[in-house]
Amino acid sequence: MTGGEVAVLGAGLHPWGKQGRPFWEYGVAAARAALADAGLGWREIGSIVGADTVRGGYPGYVAGATFAKALGWQGARVTSVYAACASGAQAIDTARAQILAGLADVVLVVGADAAPKGFFRPAGGDRPDDPDWLRFRILGATNPAYFGLYARRRMAVHGDTPDDFGRVKVKNAAMGALNPYARYRKRVTAREVAASPVVADPLRLLDICATSDGGAALVLAGMEFARRRGVTDPVRIRAVSTVTPRYPSTVLDLPDIATDSAAAVVPGAVTFRESVARAAYEEAGLGPEDLSLAEVYDLSTALELQWYEDLGLCGPGEAAKLLRTGATAAGGRIPVNVSGGLASFGEAVPAQAIAQVCELTWQLRGTAGARQVAGARVGMSANQGLFGHGSAVMLVR
Repeated sequence: MTGGEVAVLGAGLHPWGKQGRPFWEYGVAAARAALADAGLGWREIGSIVGADTVRGGYPGYVAGATFAKALGWQGARVTSVYAACASGAQAIDTARAQILAGLADVVLVVGADAAPKGFFRPAGGDRPDDPDWLRFRILGATNPAYFGLYARRRMAVHGDTPDDFGRVKVKNAAMGALNPYARYRKRVTAREVAASPVVADPLRLLDICATSDGGAALVLAGMEFARRRGVTDPVRIRAVSTVTPRYPSTVLDLPDIATDSAAAVVPGAVTFRESVARAAYEEAGLGPEDLSLAEVYDLSTALELQWYEDLGLCGPGEAAKLLRTGATAAGGRIPVNVSGGLASFGEAVPAQAIAQVCELTWQLRGTAGARQVAGARVGMSANQGLFGHGSAVMLVR
């Protein structure tokens, strides 16, 4: 199925970090930046879609309304969405649907978070019917634990090494050092990665992304609205994929079904990330060979390597080889995470998928400064959320 295009008129970020402010302050700052970038006033916005945060109390569960109130109630349609780490992309998808349905000419999308120090943990008390809560309470499997298990699997199946994982961090840190919005703006060496403390063997501290505060926003509009405003060649969102995994059977009663977004692979299955990427390519009418760059969800260095394969940048088991050639670094054939990725930003959960699209927008405009990918025309973002929530966004210029 082919969807319609919408224009990205504005993009804005609030710098990531640990600043001790309410989440909505980061979102409002990002929203104002995106509005200024678009040359629009808040009163011109017909709809606002907020990506929810479960860590912001009740205001976080109704993020769209929270941001609308903070910006000043002006009668705009309001929507709030939640899809764990895919919340931002779901918010983009909702905004696009409203525009294509004729419900609004221009929509503001906002996501922001004020994250806890240390590990993420399920919010809302005891939930014994929640597989995510169960893996924490029964297995003690915090996020870094399953990041480590995934890294071990890549080592066993594909021959990846801790040095390969370290190369991902070195690459991303080099780009994050050039990004004024990144939390960590310091290059690191392979030796520094290898010397950092082990968190979940084989992953070390510098292999794993932090939890962060931050905000991101986009102003999306219909193509006719963009033309009326004199924007004749905008960056355009051509596809948004938010599909679930595919299995040979729709009866999910297998004992080894994973409890999180890195779903277990069974014979005949298409992996979760592959499903998301394929749907985006099909909707956009594009393929991996068309990409100028990609922004992927590097919760850990090992997971970035998996994305290379699932996005079709290389064949199964060839990600480390692709990395070693320099193809995914700045100046390479297909640069990945030129923003610095989560390695440089950390996780501000509802904002991160929106931030990926901000980076792609700047790259396709040619305004990314020292991070600029020469001649960028097509970009793809990809990330995943708990329980089969996933997302990929395709942008073109």
